[in-house]
Amino acid sequence: MKASGNAQDAPGSAHEPRMEIMKIAGRSLRVAVWKARSTKGNAKGRPILFFNGIGANIEIMASLAEWMPDQDIITFDMPGIGGSPSPRFPYRPWTMALRTTRLLDKLGYTGKVDVMGVSWGGGMAQQFAFQHPDRIGKLILAATAAGVFMAPGDPKVLAKMANPRRYIDPEFMRQNFEALYGEEMNSDAHIGRLRPPSQRGYLYQLAAMAGWTSAFFLPFLKTPTLILMGESDRIVPLVNGRFLARLIPNAQLETVPGGHLFMVSRPAETFPVIRRFLAGADQQPLAAAA
Repeated sequence: MKASGNAQDAPGSAHEPRMEIMKIAGRSLRVAVWKARSTKGNAKGRPILFFNGIGANIEIMASLAEWMPDQDIITFDMPGIGGSPSPRFPYRPWTMALRTTRLLDKLGYTGKVDVMGVSWGGGMAQQFAFQHPDRIGKLILAATAAGVFMAPGDPKVLAKMANPRRYIDPEFMRQNFEALYGEEMNSDAHIGRLRPPSQRGYLYQLAAMAGWTSAFFLPFLKTPTLILMGESDRIVPLVNGRFLARLIPNAQLETVPGGHLFMVSRPAETFPVIRRFLAGADQQPLAAAA
């Protein structure tokens, strides 16, 4: 299905998160929590746990809180990314998923949360959903794949994607922005939100997913799942979303015009779909809830 929005789905006004450095199971992480606000008499929804893309800091997805004002938003910078100190040792998805549950507990979120992951963070979201099924309500996967079994994007674009200069050198990002993300958006606005990762943090984040795949456990996921893919994504092509939708029993696939950054460049077409999905009954068949 193709996602669409409308004029009444406008975002709420911006508000600042509570940010702090927290030590979780031996690692220091910069954590952000946006508290839900009461709007138009809507009831407060389930908290959202958000996993960001590779090298991406909290500020890049701050608009999530503007479009989802009725739910607490919890996210954090991976070790060595954004404001989180560089890691001394590598990590794997399963260790970070376990650490995330301890973070939620420490913040007081001991029940279920809805989980959203974008790109690299989509892999973390899949791992969390499989590893901690008792802690997840609904799952949202955006611009992501099943790990080593993914259909690769354009090799030239992927080479630029893996280059940490896109975070360190603004001119490199400007020159390669359209090739990387295929978007008609203000590149300077996006670049202005970037915080360069440490070299070790970036390399460890790349290495964390080496050899990882969700393909073997996705058929066992029971949580309702929304898969969002960009129609012109040159980094994670649409076919990866179709693959995920085939493997996850209770999943629906929606496409959005745009490339890899469609959640940033196409919020009016993306977030209304997410909100409708989250508002539906947990056990309702997705085809009926759409």
